[in-house]
Amino acid sequence: MSREEQRKKIVRELISENERLVNEFGASKIDSSIAPDFYTFRNGMIYSHRNFGEFMQRLKGGERSSIVSGLNASSSMHIAHLSVFDTNLFFQRKYGIMVYVPISDDESLVSGKVESQEEGLKKSLVLAKSILALGFDLENTRIIIDQLFPQIYNLAFSISRKINVSTVRATYGYTPDRNIGLFFYPAVQSAHVMFPNLHGYTNVLVPIGPDEDPHLRICRDVSEQMGYSKPAVIHSLFLPGTDGSKMSKSKGNAIYLQDSPKEVRKKVMNAFSGGQASVDEHRLKGGDPDVDVPYTYLRYFFLTAAEAEEIAVQYRNGKLLSGEMKSMLLDRIEERLETFRKSYEKVSYADIDRVTLKNENVDLISLCERYSI
Repeated sequence: MSREEQRKKIVRELISENERLVNEFGASKIDSSIAPDFYTFRNGMIYSHRNFGEFMQRLKGGERSSIVSGLNASSSMHIAHLSVFDTNLFFQRKYGIMVYVPISDDESLVSGKVESQEEGLKKSLVLAKSILALGFDLENTRIIIDQLFPQIYNLAFSISRKINVSTVRATYGYTPDRNIGLFFYPAVQSAHVMFPNLHGYTNVLVPIGPDEDPHLRICRDVSEQMGYSKPAVIHSLFLPGTDGSKMSKSKGNAIYLQDSPKEVRKKVMNAFSGGQASVDEHRLKGGDPDVDVPYTYLRYFFLTAAEAEEIAVQYRNGKLLSGEMKSMLLDRIEERLETFRKSYEKVSYADIDRVTLKNENVDLISLCERYSI
């Protein structure tokens, strides 16, 4: 198998991975009867769920509702995060919903994704600023950075009594040589999700990627034991990195929201293509949009279903070249990122301080100044 064939196989495997939650783990596909009119639902990026229909009924019925949607403090935001956070922003703007954003600096530390709490805190503050730059409302957004808000651990300790080691090992495959922080972290993750209940938000939605579903399977079981309703879950598709493999910081195959125009251009123009080796061959044989990364990004983030189908047909019959596909993506993504960069610069330290939950003795503005975020 050639290198190109291997990459196409990887892309197809990533696409099929999104179906496993439905086929093997009891999630349900989202259909038009419960899907809101928003691009992540229309384009199939939000594709499966647990109890989402019930969440929408309770939301429209006037029950106090919230979203919990977290980030890991290992790196800055990248394009794949937009599917979840654009969806969160849609709900906040349409329904005035409270959005809680846990930033898991502690999980980053115990899993070795950061080397120190200080590194985790600095990256968490950058993420907090990025969240606000996307346009979230200061009144209806709360950010939780665990080391600044250790009260979350009081709830986590209560929850930990309901989770045994056998469950954690069966869910994550942890072996006895792993550090105990990893075994405890599912309780912290569950605490993030249940925290809104303590403030009267009894109807909770958690948008996640497929790889985070194990956390929510544990949390949903424990929620009822703690006297809360099971949180609803919606799943966002896995998207391939620019090289066609799974996105990874170490591979440098993600387009970050704070990448420079030069960096974005390099990543897009070098992205894995479903085209042929030469222009003449592509004109003759056409390309494969199903494994073409630029087409994938265009389809899910920037095009209507009709537009995506038209472009796919042109690509398959060789009328549209790989370079032209990449240029189409570059124009659209650079416009989106330029808007983000301008908004990021306008977010003040006072804004971050206002939305971040913390101990009374924490001077968050001074921390932001120290790290020059």
